[in-house]
Amino acid sequence: MSLQSLLDQYEADADHLARVVAEVTQEESLLHPIPDTWSILEVVCHLADYETIYSDRMKRVLAEDNPTLPAALPEDFSSALHYQERDLAEELAVIAAVRRQTGRLLRAIDLEQYQRTGVHTEDGPVTLETLLERIVIHIPHHLSFIEAKIAAIRSSAS
Repeated sequence: MSLQSLLDQYEADADHLARVVAEVTQEESLLHPIPDTWSILEVVCHLADYETIYSDRMKRVLAEDNPTLPAALPEDFSSALHYQERDLAEELAVIAAVRRQTGRLLRAIDLEQYQRTGVHTEDGPVTLETLLERIVIHIPHHLSFIEAKIAAIRSSAS
């Protein structure tokens, strides 16, 4: 995928996510329609948390020389950060704001800056371009899970 396409998708996916969950109520977002999986709210909280993590990683790679990028375990975040008590609309707003701000920054830098690196504590050296590629696939990866949960909620209501 070209850098232009990556940036376009990066900026568009927050809106796509918001459209998918637009009809989901806060109460529905708390349900677990598929056993042993996260609720819609928990998935969206995970996405919001990782938006800030990836934005921070990308900014560190730009601002620091070969910074250390600590790993982050989703289970640690979900258990410690009260996902079931957070607000769906607020989490969507975080995702949108981070993508707007970081997208603007990424469009302003020179092409060679995408090859700057940081050292991920589990994956080793990663470029800014690789970090962007990873976060670009994150929302689409989770959308299928969210859509399955919405379908299960709707089918149980009818």
